[in-house]
Amino acid sequence: MASSSVPVYLKDENLTQETRDLLSSLPSEKGWLVSQMYQFEGSWQTQALVQGIVNCQKHFEANDSDVILATLAKSGTTWLKALLFALIHRHKFPVSGKHPLLVTNPHSLVPFLEGDYCVSPEVNFSELPSPRLMQTHLTHHSLPVSIKSSSCKIVYCCRNRKDLFVSVWHFGRKLAPEETAEYPIETVVEAFCKGKFIGGPFWDHVLEYWYESRKNPNKVLFVTYEELKKQTEVEVKRIAEFIGCGFTAEEEVSEIVKLCSFESLSSLEVNRQGKLPNGIESNAFFRKGKVGAWRDTLSESLAEVIDRAAEDKFGGSGLKFSS
Repeated sequence: MASSSVPVYLKDENLTQETRDLLSSLPSEKGWLVSQMYQFEGSWQTQALVQGIVNCQKHFEANDSDVILATLAKSGTTWLKALLFALIHRHKFPVSGKHPLLVTNPHSLVPFLEGDYCVSPEVNFSELPSPRLMQTHLTHHSLPVSIKSSSCKIVYCCRNRKDLFVSVWHFGRKLAPEETAEYPIETVVEAFCKGKFIGGPFWDHVLEYWYESRKNPNKVLFVTYEELKKQTEVEVKRIAEFIGCGFTAEEEVSEIVKLCSFESLSSLEVNRQGKLPNGIESNAFFRKGKVGAWRDTLSESLAEVIDRAAEDKFGGSGLKFSS
């Protein structure tokens, strides 16, 4: 059933005339999650997100010390926000104390760049403690120039395409307006395979960051959701080292892993009740958090459709996915 609380980046209430003029020049299609979506710089976006992206590109100034989490939606964003926040601020907020993650949803602790810029270009991130931690769903080529030209670090997390699709499907059904919420799953799979979903195409997004991580490994760290699940402590140590806050021999990574685990975060009152400032219910971000959960939703034939669509795209890239 669709939610009556639509987040700001799915609305079109605050569009400027400049944005409306830009939208009129872009390819557009009827969407599933939104009634209309627009192709901007190669990816599909909502009207509000086009405005947010343009504002972000024009006005965001990265610092060399910034850490940027980049993902496609439903690729482990909530988990990574929690882990990165806990890592970066672990001396200020020891896990054994009254940690902000115990009383605040991770999405309220880590700003969503283009989402925050949707309403206005007047967004101020200067009050964030250094190193500033921010998150984006932008493709690499659409990132603000200052992010790419500065020494800031980008952590990119990608997820198996079938699990990502199923997570988007369930999340979308909670948020979609009534008239589009009941699209048949076969239709949505077809759109996904054509790259026509918010933030898509999937393979373009993933491959840009994959190649960038190989070209510039000190700038972009490529992490997979599956490896993070399989060997969480090893991957968290790798992330910590990359962003410049590696662990000393005396420190334990296991406490942070436990604090940020799906089981821990999903059981907290702040993540079970209420809504975020953007209108999304807090519990919408915690469904299963498992690898291979696509099998509960996708038939084998639909799974094969998704796999076939991506096989050619990833061929020769050297990027391997678990099934």
